[in-house]
Amino acid sequence: MSGLVIALPKGALYDEAVRRLGAAGVDVPGHVGRRLHVLAGDGATELLVLRSNDVPAYVEFGAADCGIVGKDTLWETDRSVSELADLGFGECRLVVAARRSDGYHEGVRYPTFLRVATKFKRAAQAYFAERDVPCEIIALHGSVELAPLVGLADAIVDLVATGATLREHDMVVVDEIARSTARFVVNPVRFRAKYDAMIDLLSRLQRA
Repeated sequence: MSGLVIALPKGALYDEAVRRLGAAGVDVPGHVGRRLHVLAGDGATELLVLRSNDVPAYVEFGAADCGIVGKDTLWETDRSVSELADLGFGECRLVVAARRSDGYHEGVRYPTFLRVATKFKRAAQAYFAERDVPCEIIALHGSVELAPLVGLADAIVDLVATGATLREHDMVVVDEIARSTARFVVNPVRFRAKYDAMIDLLSRLQRA
């Protein structure tokens, strides 16, 4: 594994990614703080601590050899990276959800001019297009559950893990679009150049 540059995502996947790396023999310093670039305990493996949405860019352009990122990030990116494996943690669901009182989950038809609020514009557009449901996508970057409550949108497309936030706002899942977990991604050129090291790391991560 010596000499690899690994991109790690901040946020929900970070702690488990660090635990898996530690079990795989990559000792991540315990208190990274605000540092974005750190050395692992072996003194050779470099770690880039990035916003999840930036991991594919760092990997595509070779600033990182490989990385860990949620499948939900890959759904929305233009970046060209190779997804080698599902690491099986950080599971959540991408769903269509709406107010319970609207009854869409019980078969009530969507309005003719459906408005959908989401951070996942590509996934939402593909889902409704496949079902021939005309809709306007309203791109938001947070607090999408608020949109139906104040009349901004009829429904949302968002990630849920436990569903607690939906319940707090008296919202329900109308349909599940897909499931997301952490994925191991690589730069194809770097993968060929550092094949043995990356395959070794991946096998260790999968056993962790």
